[in-house]
Amino acid sequence: MGIRRLLVVLGDQLDAASALFADADPRRDCIWMAEVEEEATHVWSHKARIALFLSAMRHFREDLRGRGWRVEYSEGEFASLAAALQGAMERLRPESVHVVEPGDWRVRESLLAVCPDLRIVEDRHFLCTRAEFERHARGRKQLRMEYFYREMRVRHGVLLDDGEPCGGSWNYDAENREAFDARGPGLLPAPESFAPDALTQEVLDMVSRRFAGHPGRLDRFDWPVTAEQAREALRDFLDQRLERFGAYQDAMWTAEPYLYHSRLAAALNLKLLSPLEVIREAEVRYREGRAGLAAVEGFIRQILGWREYVRGLYWMHMPRYVSANALDAHQPLPRFYWTGETEMRCLKETIGQTLEYGYAHHIQRLMVTGLFALLLGVEPRQVHEWYLAVYVDAVEWVELPNTIGMSQFADGGVMASKPYVASGKYIQRMSNYCAGCKYKPDEAVGESACPFTRLYWDFLMRHEEMLRKNPRMGMQVRNLDRVPAARKAEIGQQAEALREAIASRGNTR
Repeated sequence: MGIRRLLVVLGDQLDAASALFADADPRRDCIWMAEVEEEATHVWSHKARIALFLSAMRHFREDLRGRGWRVEYSEGEFASLAAALQGAMERLRPESVHVVEPGDWRVRESLLAVCPDLRIVEDRHFLCTRAEFERHARGRKQLRMEYFYREMRVRHGVLLDDGEPCGGSWNYDAENREAFDARGPGLLPAPESFAPDALTQEVLDMVSRRFAGHPGRLDRFDWPVTAEQAREALRDFLDQRLERFGAYQDAMWTAEPYLYHSRLAAALNLKLLSPLEVIREAEVRYREGRAGLAAVEGFIRQILGWREYVRGLYWMHMPRYVSANALDAHQPLPRFYWTGETEMRCLKETIGQTLEYGYAHHIQRLMVTGLFALLLGVEPRQVHEWYLAVYVDAVEWVELPNTIGMSQFADGGVMASKPYVASGKYIQRMSNYCAGCKYKPDEAVGESACPFTRLYWDFLMRHEEMLRKNPRMGMQVRNLDRVPAARKAEIGQQAEALREAIASRGNTR
């Protein structure tokens, strides 16, 4: 008997409850999966990112076969996903080819190019469909996540009491901005880790050989690669770290990569975890009095708010979004983003951690690596491609809007209401990175001046006209007004010299 349907399962669609299987028949249909070179090399991917995808895919393959499915699985025979699918269609000759809506515009277009009759199934993993987001956006002059998030809370009945937000407020972000004192975080509960089994070790060995020149290390690899492990990681976070996640979600500390963060984004983005399950479980902790409202609401907002919101924006604005450059930034990405070799301690710590673990939490990304690239004036697409390459949880639909829109303000305000800019004093307040650093966060000129602080004032001067029109930037612009003209000129000259010095050290990988 021939194959009725070829069911395409992509590397970030490892969902046993996928709509793809809703009316499929293991006796007549065949699942197809492929590992291809392109997915590791279209950006210069971190070894751990490659290994996570491939290990999770192979474990999912084994689970499917254990449940009686025929799975055609290609281990690296093809350079691209399109070529692999073309080969599979010619060999297997299915009556039709089906796939859950790809998360990335690039992948969707490449599959349609070789299979114009591809039948695309709605992705039920997400809590807001593309059509629902478009209806939300219709007629609005500006989109803001906060209003979308409130609609999602109501639609899904999350953290509501008699139809009103728990505690009387929709957002408790103001309570979630604490920093550690000089003693630091103290003894932290280590997150659940997962030692590589034989299948994962096979992948790690292969990645070490085949992608030896790629950035990052593999000796720290301990990520969940199955749905069962992902649920264990979820329970561990909710029981051990959620209560303090809220207060310290923006804090940073040397040699503490995880602090109270969940490490669940990778499992969510591979679809090993259901976002609704995560949200419901977190709400239970609040209802049972095991975690405070501010912590639970802040965590849920990241999933029900930001995660769904950025997906909607991504599909509304692709493919032009990837080339957005509203601030006309054209500096090359500094070479030290690939090595961590810099005298700026905050960047050295954050990039070094990234290369070691394939991980940094959202404030390290937004207010250290992202902030420096924004202030320096790096071309946004280069920043995007770096983030997509180096983080194990990076998939384009979520990473691109966060980078282009929120981090680099390259979309001119489509996603964020203002540029997230600050001087080195912000990093000093939220971390211990400045202790022992050769640069002084309260100085903007001179040899000991913090590059963040110098570039911050230079950024305000270079974009003054635009910033004056933004009501959320009023205080920062007024502070600029107090700077004497001679001082401004000195800052501008030294900022340009800094850019030239960084560029002269190279930007190649």
